[in-house]
Amino acid sequence: MGSSSGTPQSRWLIVLFACSFLVIITMGIRQGFGLFLLPITEALGSGREVFSLSMALQNLVWGMVSPIAGGFADKYGSAKVAIFGTISYALGLLIMGGFVSAEGLIWGQLLVGVGLGSAGMSIALGAVGKAVNDKQRTLALGLVTSLGSFGQFAMLPVTQFMLEGYGWQMALMMLSIISSSMLASCFILHRQLKKEEQVSTRQLAALSVKDALDKASHSRNFILLTVGFFVCGIQIVFIGTHLPTYLQDSGLDSRVASWALSMVGLFNIIGSFLAGWLASFMRKSRMLACIYLLRSVVMVVFIMIEPTPFSAVAFGAMMGLLWLSTVPLTSSLIVVFFGPAFLSMLYGVAFLSHQVGSFLGAWLGGWIYDHLGSYDMMWQIVIATGAFAFVINWFISEAKPPSARQPAEQPA
Repeated sequence: MGSSSGTPQSRWLIVLFACSFLVIITMGIRQGFGLFLLPITEALGSGREVFSLSMALQNLVWGMVSPIAGGFADKYGSAKVAIFGTISYALGLLIMGGFVSAEGLIWGQLLVGVGLGSAGMSIALGAVGKAVNDKQRTLALGLVTSLGSFGQFAMLPVTQFMLEGYGWQMALMMLSIISSSMLASCFILHRQLKKEEQVSTRQLAALSVKDALDKASHSRNFILLTVGFFVCGIQIVFIGTHLPTYLQDSGLDSRVASWALSMVGLFNIIGSFLAGWLASFMRKSRMLACIYLLRSVVMVVFIMIEPTPFSAVAFGAMMGLLWLSTVPLTSSLIVVFFGPAFLSMLYGVAFLSHQVGSFLGAWLGGWIYDHLGSYDMMWQIVIATGAFAFVINWFISEAKPPSARQPAEQPA
């Protein structure tokens, strides 16, 4: 018999690690793009707005593709969609490294965005969400995010090493080869998820995509959750894209920026796991509200003191605890409101809002810097949006977490 015939527990663990590897590679490589800002800008002889625009477009395409790819994954299987995403991701990196031009940079980032939407977080969360029961689901989603966060910690030093040793073009080509290894996870998912996705297909037959989207669009809770997720995007993408340059402008070595972002990845492992675990018995919406508020508090303290290697690494660690801890909470709230059958697609819809915020976080940061000569106004914007997200998420209505025997609750 094939590997898909193993015990439910062993099969769930295999799905978990296969999906985590997708997130490790997609998020790990992507998180290091900020390290390429200065060398690519110097090679192009342009201001920072060109690189910022390419990152912004990547995030926007990522968000636009996610609900579409999620819908296909819910209907036809996660593995098939992830194969397409892997090829797009690897090709995008190859184009970025092979063509030293603004056009090459933008087209490469657009393909990376397609890859992130088709083989990244939303596809991984949807696959795991179908493979576990209600009682384990929130913890499982937290584990995917947590294990995937290891990629950010592990890939950033590797990317920095490649940049220093081989130059930015060769580094991107080597990262393209590394991203191709995600095909192994795709084939594993194809073998392991047949049974779960057959069940999902029967559930989809009872409720069409149009019905699910209509139901979500009329849900006050889903709208508030989606608006709040916009803030997550503008905060983390501004920091991920512009923190290395902000620190170097302050006189710190580029290695400090690399380690600061690595700390984000390392402590995100802890933060994402804790969020998934605590959400099993605490109100997810209130936890989300507090995470957004704490982010703003940490940023206020950081910009008020003189940047040093210690403060930069400490900032990375504190932000890491709050970084992707929003993801298991947001995705599990969607399951509470609508059930797991459309998780990939509905998370993708919420994620589109996240990526509109990401577009602004990447592009607006560069535009403000080029026009005002500093990031001060952008820091003020992302801090204010955190307070806004605190209020938005506080007013989400949420019942107690369902037990393993209770069906997912429907929105009022």
